[in-house]
Amino acid sequence: MKTRSASLFGKVLPKAVAVACCFLALVSAAAAEEVRISAAASLRDAVNELCDSYCRTHRGVRFVKNFGGSGQLAKQIQSGAPADIFLPANREWLDYLKGRKMLDPSSIGTFTFNTLVFAGAPGKASCLKDLVDLQRIAIGSPLSVPAGEYALAALKKAGLDRQLEKKLVMAKDVRESLMYVERGEVDGGFVYRTDALRAKRARILFTVPQELYPRVVYPIALTVPGGKNGAAVGFYAYLRGLDAKSVLAKYGFAGS
Repeated sequence: MKTRSASLFGKVLPKAVAVACCFLALVSAAAAEEVRISAAASLRDAVNELCDSYCRTHRGVRFVKNFGGSGQLAKQIQSGAPADIFLPANREWLDYLKGRKMLDPSSIGTFTFNTLVFAGAPGKASCLKDLVDLQRIAIGSPLSVPAGEYALAALKKAGLDRQLEKKLVMAKDVRESLMYVERGEVDGGFVYRTDALRAKRARILFTVPQELYPRVVYPIALTVPGGKNGAAVGFYAYLRGLDAKSVLAKYGFAGS
């Protein structure tokens, strides 16, 4: 019996090892097709659709998405958070990582553009000067949220920053600013046009004059690890193409 058992064991073991090796190979292949994206919160809906659209023709690709304030995302990447593609809402945080040699220089480009607006309930305000009559105003923290930085630049140039500084309610990103507005926790808030267009309760009360702040640009870049990830490079090329521009236009972003 011992001889027979040993013989059976000898036949089964190689098969088990072969199956295990095949499984590990499949797991490794799946991991190689993972694309990790760190994108500004205002890009959430557009990026989600772009990923879904890409997956319909590239079924082996798996996306891991991280949305938030651009400064927060950049600091996460600097601290070692895995990311293949970086999509912030201004050049400042892209340059921050570029200066630390964490991006593939040849991949740096412009993804899309947006516009800063003030949203709230109808009748609350019709221009920047009307904001002095409001009690609470949502704004992304200017230290890490580009929308807040743009808004503060506009207020300073309009000479209203000191009058409004005690009325500003800081948010961790532009989506949180809009959430405060939607819940009625503030009288209004500075958000991007693309976010306001999808709001359920808030409306665009006025567009912040472009001459008061730099144009809202969304740059794009592969990180150093992303430049070595074939799946990430493929999706990056898709994001620079006509199909992606069509999706971005659907959500209210301007062409690059």
